[in-house]
Amino acid sequence: MAIFAIACNHSSISEPSTSANCRRVDHVAGKACVPFAPERLVTLGIPTMADALALGVKPIGTILYFDELPPYLKGKLDGIEPVGTANQPSLEKILTLNPDLIIAMNDSDLSYQQMSKIAPTVVDDWIGYPHWKKHFNFVAEVLGKNQEAKQVWANYEERIQKLRVALPENYQDIEVSFVRICCGKLATDVKNSFSGMILEDVGLSRPPAQNVEDDDGLVFLSEELITNMDGDIIFLVVDREDDDAKRIFEQLQQKPLWNQLKAVREGRVYPVNLPTWRGGNPLAADAVIDDLFKYLVE
Repeated sequence: MAIFAIACNHSSISEPSTSANCRRVDHVAGKACVPFAPERLVTLGIPTMADALALGVKPIGTILYFDELPPYLKGKLDGIEPVGTANQPSLEKILTLNPDLIIAMNDSDLSYQQMSKIAPTVVDDWIGYPHWKKHFNFVAEVLGKNQEAKQVWANYEERIQKLRVALPENYQDIEVSFVRICCGKLATDVKNSFSGMILEDVGLSRPPAQNVEDDDGLVFLSEELITNMDGDIIFLVVDREDDDAKRIFEQLQQKPLWNQLKAVREGRVYPVNLPTWRGGNPLAADAVIDDLFKYLVE
């Protein structure tokens, strides 16, 4: 393979021995000698890319896996080259960018041996959106941005606290439901999901059926369990690019059980953006908090 042959010529870049210009980083796939100040970062995940941006590091390349950028990323990706999709990162494209560091979310993102011959490559053990906070700290450690990470978390906590103050006094009694219709299925993001962790940090309650944990942070629902979707408020995501999702939502709206839900009867079903509410990074978290201010306070 021509690309692999070219990549082999770059193998000296990623030797794990330390030098004056790099430090050794141990990760789940091995070891890498990471530049102290990476200038040509390629990220193999949207959360990783957004984490880097939050830390003040702009990647030169990233994978993409949506057709339209979520609002929280608009204007932030100028100058960042797409390098394929999550399932098919382009070795050729990455090679032409001449990166000095590659960060992958997990070892299924890539052929590590090939990537590490292009540039020092570090791999996290991302196991789903419940991992989003740990992944951010991992990216900060790899980039040598631990102080910046502390400031990002301080800003997050400050916004959470401001939201608590702005909410009604009984805000801890408000049950917030999150329902997504995507890929032909009904589902809810539970308490250890990305959005669920933010809601928990605020102190908002979840309906009993959603106040659980799952390895993926996600529980699928059948139409017979419509009552499990109820709450004082429902944040709803319908994948508008998915014809099955639109059809399911249209059918759902015709069902008596849906129309008997408290949030539906009181007109408190609010549409939100799926890539934002499942963003798995501090930039997306800030946008979720914006939505909570918009619908719960303003």
